[in-house]
Amino acid sequence: MSILSVDRIVAGYGASEEILKGTSMRVEANEIVTIIGPNGAGKSTFLKAVAGLVATKAGAIRLGGDDVTSSDAQGRARAGISFVPQERNVFGSLTVAENLEISGYLDPKGATARIAALYDRYPMLAGKRRALARTLSGGQRQILAMAMGLMTDPKLMLLDEPTAGLSPKAADELFDAVVALNRGGLPILMVEQHAVEALAISTRGYVLVSGRNSAEGAGPSLAADPEIRRLFLGG
Repeated sequence: MSILSVDRIVAGYGASEEILKGTSMRVEANEIVTIIGPNGAGKSTFLKAVAGLVATKAGAIRLGGDDVTSSDAQGRARAGISFVPQERNVFGSLTVAENLEISGYLDPKGATARIAALYDRYPMLAGKRRALARTLSGGQRQILAMAMGLMTDPKLMLLDEPTAGLSPKAADELFDAVVALNRGGLPILMVEQHAVEALAISTRGYVLVSGRNSAEGAGPSLAADPEIRRLFLGG
């Protein structure tokens, strides 16, 4: 059974605007799946639709076999979907510790133990627990954002452009963190601007064009496909 099964969803931001036009995808247990495609293809909209932040007009979304199509964003978070947006993904005026604490709203009693486990996983966060989030570097903020997403003990993590604006070194470290999470048993669905690097660590990838599925395949195979490279990966 797939962790995530999305069947021909139609979604957009207005009554007449359809960004996703029958898009289907799946994520299996222990997979990293990356969505690539041109600007305006609907990649981020797809993640937001799965997270419940954009309403679907048709189609179905199932998490572990349970239909969550009619659930709102909070309901999907409770079901096990964690969404880490590209921007405004931390509270800059709060400390690292406060960002983690506020993210444990689904299970306040278990938040303390979960934060301790995250400090063990990410020693940098432990060392900066009293620092305001806005003082962190870009890579550190992204690690904090991912840690905040882990506070809900998700079954699936959605990452929207996690390396956006990061230096090559910070981007490599972020990809390492994504791989480590996945090896720990967390399935990940992401949209990523560094498409070649993302596909290289992905089990599978999807190509989205104009809100529709264009291609699907093993991540490294898509990255190596001459036509995919020519059209979407810069040669």
